[in-house]
Amino acid sequence: MTVHAKEIINGKFWILENNGEKIATLSMADNKFLLSHKKGIKFYDDTNLLETEINDKIIWDKLEITESTTKELYGYPTRVTPTNSVYDISRKLPLFTKGENSKSYYCAGYYIIGFEKGWLKSFCPKLVTLEKYPYEGPFKNKIDMKAALRKRNGK
Repeated sequence: MTVHAKEIINGKFWILENNGEKIATLSMADNKFLLSHKKGIKFYDDTNLLETEINDKIIWDKLEITESTTKELYGYPTRVTPTNSVYDISRKLPLFTKGENSKSYYCAGYYIIGFEKGWLKSFCPKLVTLEKYPYEGPFKNKIDMKAALRKRNGK
């Protein structure tokens, strides 16, 4: 049998499948592979160690990009094509508006925000929200954001 690594985000995130069934997720973080599966989470320096762990050869299926579906601002993901982009150096926030004439600024990337009832995850929140509540971020991917949220919630 052979495991297929279906690329979801170019060079950053894959779903590992065996005979069409999802068996794990794989991401690249700090030049290491992060494998998340039913046995837990492990880091690997290279694909040889990873293949040894799963007892299989990995076939890397490249992402077919027809038109870029991933929009970014200073390396942080967004849902929309950012306009009026600026990087707030003092707060280290990638800011943008959703339209040329918009006055509402959003923050690119993933965040966790400390609301009255607890810490919650957020994607591209409004700047006014981050000015009102404590937050951590920006994070470039969901995995890092979820790790920070687990740490905040003591899990």
